[in-house]
Amino acid sequence: MPSCRPLRAGWGSRMDQHTVLTGIGISGGIGIGRVVVLPEFDFDTSKQKADPEEASRFLNAVAALSAAIGQKQETAGAEQAEILESHMMLLGDPSISAEAQRIIEAENCNSEYAVDQVFETYAALFLASGDELFAARAADLRDIKNNLLLILDGKALFDVESLPPGSVLVAREVTTTVAAGINPDNVCALVTREGGATSHTAIIARSLGLPGVAGVSRIEAGSQVIVDGNRGKVILNPTSKVLETYRGLQEEQKARKQTLEAYRGLESVTTDGKSMVLFANIGLVTDIAHAVAADAEGIGLFRTEFLYMNRSTAPSEEEQFTAYKQVATAFAEKPVIVRTLDVGGDKEIAYLGIEKEENPFLGWRAIRFCLERQGLFHTQLRAILRASAFGRVKIMLPMISCASELKRAKALIEEVKRELSAGGILLNQQIEVGIMIETPAAVLMVDYFAQEADFFSIGTNDLTQYIMAVDRGNQNVAQLCSVYQPAMLRAIYQVAQAANRHGIECGICGEAGADPLLTRFFIGCGVHELSMTSNAILGIRERVRSGRYEVAKERVAAGIHTLRDVEQAAAFLQSI
Repeated sequence: MPSCRPLRAGWGSRMDQHTVLTGIGISGGIGIGRVVVLPEFDFDTSKQKADPEEASRFLNAVAALSAAIGQKQETAGAEQAEILESHMMLLGDPSISAEAQRIIEAENCNSEYAVDQVFETYAALFLASGDELFAARAADLRDIKNNLLLILDGKALFDVESLPPGSVLVAREVTTTVAAGINPDNVCALVTREGGATSHTAIIARSLGLPGVAGVSRIEAGSQVIVDGNRGKVILNPTSKVLETYRGLQEEQKARKQTLEAYRGLESVTTDGKSMVLFANIGLVTDIAHAVAADAEGIGLFRTEFLYMNRSTAPSEEEQFTAYKQVATAFAEKPVIVRTLDVGGDKEIAYLGIEKEENPFLGWRAIRFCLERQGLFHTQLRAILRASAFGRVKIMLPMISCASELKRAKALIEEVKRELSAGGILLNQQIEVGIMIETPAAVLMVDYFAQEADFFSIGTNDLTQYIMAVDRGNQNVAQLCSVYQPAMLRAIYQVAQAANRHGIECGICGEAGADPLLTRFFIGCGVHELSMTSNAILGIRERVRSGRYEVAKERVAAGIHTLRDVEQAAAFLQSI
């Protein structure tokens, strides 16, 4: 195994004989152990003249990586094997492989250059979206790229499976390949130099239930550390007194986790009988197991765009039908809300031919794109409607901003229904069609939309960015992009109240759904459903069951129009 080099960056404060490094908490919990630093390599991907057998060299590297991944699959658990399978599919994607070979032959260049060019092009498209699930796909592509470069350089993949118990894995970023080999019985925490709360490593850490801190560096291999994912701190060489304190906190958190297990299988209902349904968000069929294990009461957001990614052509009707049916069947009579294709703008898929736009968030995206590319939309609607015969599937239309969009989309759905029925294909003729409320226009037109849609789902991520006129990926204005902004809280209240007036359900499917500070606010607004990352469900259920609906309703109604700033709003939310 090649030697590793220490990570770089500044130190934190000194406390007695130990050092405290401050970063960003990306996954809650406390881990205590010894540092293992993931090796890093500087690859030379500059363009050079090809060797006589360059094409074979590239194909041999692909075959070697496929074999290595295959070996890992044999010993991996079911969930980790599925992750590795997605890498096998990406590695075997003919469009990616063919493009690399084309560059090698057309430009008479080395494999390293071709691999870097192709994988970086695809990864950049996904990373530009700012969406955590799309960013995860970009990380997968770069992971494969680096593994290919390792093999081309004659090096072996990192053997994370053999790490001893009590290992704290430190890296620039934890890749999917490494993550698939992590045994939580041996690895007790993750620390990275890069990333944040929605980074690929954060997703991995939370899915494995490991404490994680990002934005921290200069940690030597072998050091004893405490990783505090709750406070975003890493303590180097802790004193015996500090160790004793944190071991006590560990025990408290284990007890807390065990306490939450008491909420498994219970209804999400307030003390005075008001129900709140807790759903999970998913992006891939492989996420189903997480949602089921987390005791989700259904799927509040199936991001179907992932079915269209990492490939050179759109998925067929049969491919989509199989995926939608699998989710519907897994949840039987529980609702599964399928969002129709949400691409364009910041979510680019090369083969769809969407031109570069100056203002992609305000451009040709989501329902606007689908209504103009009706062949693509028609295929997806057929697949969703066919799957509706196997469970409580609902259709959700994204980015609705005017009446004509909803009217045209509903007309297409009715057309596809008639077509399927004429062919003798089973479907739910009464399938519910709802819309995402994620534009200011939809908020202002909410009473009209409540008469035309079967349900609402508030996409708090996009709605915050549009209401506050803030690019959520721009760090210079990030402080403005908060769901705690009074304007956002008023918008949510207005939408939920309109839904209740017209007798339709209103849900939350943005990141705010997993925020316990907002739970009772949502209850008081009259929100019916919250959809969130799977591992947040039991904690939010506890929060729901410990509050009173009538109290929350009165406090929200009395205070919602008095708020002037985020600080005042935070105090208001605490008081509900």
